[in-house]
Amino acid sequence: MPEPGSSPVRRSTLRQQIADALCDEVLAGRLPAGRQFTVKEMADQYGVSATPVREALIDLCSQGLLDVEEHRGFRVHEFTLDDFRSMLEARSLIAEGLFRRSVTDMVHAVAPEALVSVRRRAEEAERAARLGDLDILIGYDLRFFRELTSLIGNNYITDFLQRMRVQSWVFMVPYLRRLPDLAGVLWAEHSRLTDAVTRADGVETERIISSYNSHSLVLIERLAQG
Repeated sequence: MPEPGSSPVRRSTLRQQIADALCDEVLAGRLPAGRQFTVKEMADQYGVSATPVREALIDLCSQGLLDVEEHRGFRVHEFTLDDFRSMLEARSLIAEGLFRRSVTDMVHAVAPEALVSVRRRAEEAERAARLGDLDILIGYDLRFFRELTSLIGNNYITDFLQRMRVQSWVFMVPYLRRLPDLAGVLWAEHSRLTDAVTRADGVETERIISSYNSHSLVLIERLAQG
């Protein structure tokens, strides 16, 4: 007989696993914008009951990745270029000011091994960017920025910025896949950003983050214009 409380823990874990798997599908473009599906379809695909799937889908709705369609199921949210511009603006307003104000205190308070982990993520992200390996880059880029912003110790800000970054990638991926070769096209200054944070250089940190957002916007606007 299972211990009291064990079933909810398993269900919650399965719910998160399904949410993560579906998020990866959306990020990779295998569940493209506008794609409709039902709880049953996803439950059959993953070989699980409907309850954790429904919970996972609701979680992704709260993250802005899915929309509920009454009596029809769910649809992958379709972001627009204006949405993308707003995402970058939101990221800039929070991240740049945050690091400018907090980077010095953050570095002094952070354990050295935490910065080692951030640097390792940065190096992997850069390697993938230079090779043009989009799927690998997205994974490491998201991990890198989550670990970097989490050093500040404010989970609300970290979660918000992560949500904006996931949504940004979801919008960008279909455009980036139009290019036959992404080597040398993608932003690859994660290590420089890590260096600036390590030096407690808030001004340089802000400049690099701004350059990342500008690079993304110029690239996607060019691709969106054909």
